[in-house]
Amino acid sequence: MGVGFIVGVVGVLILSHAAYSTIQYRSLLKITGEEFSGPPINVLVELIAGPVLCLWAALTVPGKFLSILPHSDENRVVTLPANLDFMIFNHRGKAFPLELDLKVY
Repeated sequence: MGVGFIVGVVGVLILSHAAYSTIQYRSLLKITGEEFSGPPINVLVELIAGPVLCLWAALTVPGKFLSILPHSDENRVVTLPANLDFMIFNHRGKAFPLELDLKVY
């Protein structure tokens, strides 16, 4: 568990707390009979800080990119699947014309 993972967990916890605080604030307004005009300032700050922390964690947690070796046998996509019974070449795509005579005016 690195720092990025912990920051992501803190971001999710902050978003959860913002949701809980908003629900609690609305129930308080129902009791007092006031109208809901928007969440309090601390909830707005949490709603800005939470996604920023989650975004930062999502960008840092996966790690470094590895280079793709072009001559490796694991990267070959040209092989056909073992079961050729499920390959369909007769489909509705042949109903469309191959050449479209579109003119731009």
